[in-house]
Amino acid sequence: MHEPQQGLENSLQLSPVVAVLVIEDVSTAVPLARALVKGGVRLIEITLRTPSALRAISQIAAEVEHAVVGAGTVVSPKQFADVEKLKCRFAVSPGATLDLIKAASESNCPWLPGAATLSETMLLLEHGFSLQKFFPAEASGGVAYLKSLASVLSAVRFCPTGGIDQRNAGSYLALPNVVCVGGSWIAPEALVNSAKWEEITALASSAASINRRR
Repeated sequence: MHEPQQGLENSLQLSPVVAVLVIEDVSTAVPLARALVKGGVRLIEITLRTPSALRAISQIAAEVEHAVVGAGTVVSPKQFADVEKLKCRFAVSPGATLDLIKAASESNCPWLPGAATLSETMLLLEHGFSLQKFFPAEASGGVAYLKSLASVLSAVRFCPTGGIDQRNAGSYLALPNVVCVGGSWIAPEALVNSAKWEEITALASSAASINRRR
């Protein structure tokens, strides 16, 4: 039987934080990814919000050893097919539609679908997606909301994203139903634009040191 999230949990365990990136200039993709990996953040999500995104994914996958790169903001079956061709390690969506569920169920690319309500979470679980993105995390109830889900939907584990940074990431990671968190604070636009890779490595190192629940 096809497992639509095969290998995904192993990937999400590689670092407590997924670096969520918007790549405007493809020439920054490889040095940025190398800086993140050097700091201990191997999970890299390139959002499909710019024309450079697919090329950035391809280059990082080919050139950055130890990087586990995926595509974010996947909102259509066509985009899902595009990123699957690049052999992405995972695809991430802010929400879920029936068409996306069908595409992901037939794909070899593990999918992390987004959910923000109890009904959305249950629907995805019915289709075999027990790993989900909780988005937008802070706006949707944050840590308190996820705490309330832990007992009633214990089979689901989340990657909360949206409004999370170094200040509150530890509170999420302390929850039993959180496998990792996603955030963009590790690679601020100003540091990327000025090629301050060592500073980004330092931010990544700090993020990678945040303790998960033991």
